[in-house]
Amino acid sequence: MTPFHHILVNNLAANVTNFTVWFAVTFWVFLETQSVFATGMIAGIYLVFTAAFGIWFGSIVDHNSKRLAMLGSSLVSWLLYLPGLLMVLFAPEGAFSDPYGPYLWSFVLLVMLGVIAGNIRSIALPTLVTILIPEAERDKANGLVGMVSGIGFLTTSVISGFLVAYTGMLGVLIMALSVTTLVFVHLSLVKLDEGRVAPSADEPAEPKRVDLAGTIRVIAAVPGLFALIFFACFNNFLGGIFMALLDAYGLSLVSVEVWGLLFGALSMAFIASGIIISKTGLGRNPLKTLLMVNMVTWAVCCVFTLQSSIWLLAAGCFVWMFLGPYAEAAEQTTLQKVVPLERQGRVFGFAQSVEQSASPLTAFLIGPLTQFVVIPFMTDGAGAQSIGGWFGTGPERGIALVFTVAGFVGLLVTILAINSRYYRQLSAAYAAGKDDDGESGGGAAVTSPA
Repeated sequence: MTPFHHILVNNLAANVTNFTVWFAVTFWVFLETQSVFATGMIAGIYLVFTAAFGIWFGSIVDHNSKRLAMLGSSLVSWLLYLPGLLMVLFAPEGAFSDPYGPYLWSFVLLVMLGVIAGNIRSIALPTLVTILIPEAERDKANGLVGMVSGIGFLTTSVISGFLVAYTGMLGVLIMALSVTTLVFVHLSLVKLDEGRVAPSADEPAEPKRVDLAGTIRVIAAVPGLFALIFFACFNNFLGGIFMALLDAYGLSLVSVEVWGLLFGALSMAFIASGIIISKTGLGRNPLKTLLMVNMVTWAVCCVFTLQSSIWLLAAGCFVWMFLGPYAEAAEQTTLQKVVPLERQGRVFGFAQSVEQSASPLTAFLIGPLTQFVVIPFMTDGAGAQSIGGWFGTGPERGIALVFTVAGFVGLLVTILAINSRYYRQLSAAYAAGKDDDGESGGGAAVTSPA
């Protein structure tokens, strides 16, 4: 088992733990308060904190050993989960039932910061792909990274649901502290050659600062790279619609039990996609792969809610989840090639901040817009009268119309992107790019563990 595979397994355990805590807090707070406002605020806290901390986390990754940054991530999560556990053990009666109570929100902020600390790993991991994997094999390695994310996504909701049902947050936090301890110990035993060289007297070390201006200059120096980041940001802007409305649409068609099992089964698409990428790669131009994947994804979004069918919805979600790792791996592979290694952490962090900033905005806006404008439009308004005969009417069809419109907008923007000069510029920069680590860059060729 290579060091890279050890890092993958370690990240899988850490990600499952942190996201289990996030899901569990959401489930548990709803059960305690019966407040949709509270659960929506938890999602907003996660997304806003992810966007806010991304650039800082990137600087931490750049200025330190990647392994040390990941160890620090686990340690900070552990130090935040511990007082959260104490708050659960010694909570006053009824302290968690008030959706506006300071005790509840102090607990939520404390535990969610522990989850957010785990985001350092999502920035450090692609930089380790650059260090440990030869350039020709990185697209396949990024496929494995996507597969690990898929496995985590598949298991997290199941684990958190059972833990909350039988133990509440007490069992969740005990599990989190225990697994985080094991993750820390395991990673401390993994030996990585990161190729870090001590600075000479003639070339002093770069100051350990965020240096946002310098990061922006690095991105601007690569033609088309800003366009790629903002394209991903726009995709996330539309993706916030799914965050806000997909569960509501699915639950309008089937029971909560069926929807939960169906969504868990559909998450297998992440794993299948990661395995295929690890075998076949992404082709000579990952950027072209990214845009082709987006065209298919948004085309499917145009049609997967045209009729009220759980099977049509399931098929669309499967395609969406299957192609997601292709898009993520393609973006990471492109950045790893065109951005200098010493800046990759900050660039990945900047991209994370910019790209994630869009989803909460959409999620917060689209709910009220759908509830107060689109649903009446498709229930007894002009939409119901004009297209209701074949599209259907009612609240569920209002939600469906939002998905359809989002699909057409996403498809149009992707077509414009693939015909833009920015696409041609960045494709040329990728083709002309040189492997930063030269002959020493890598470890063994990546093979799928499957």
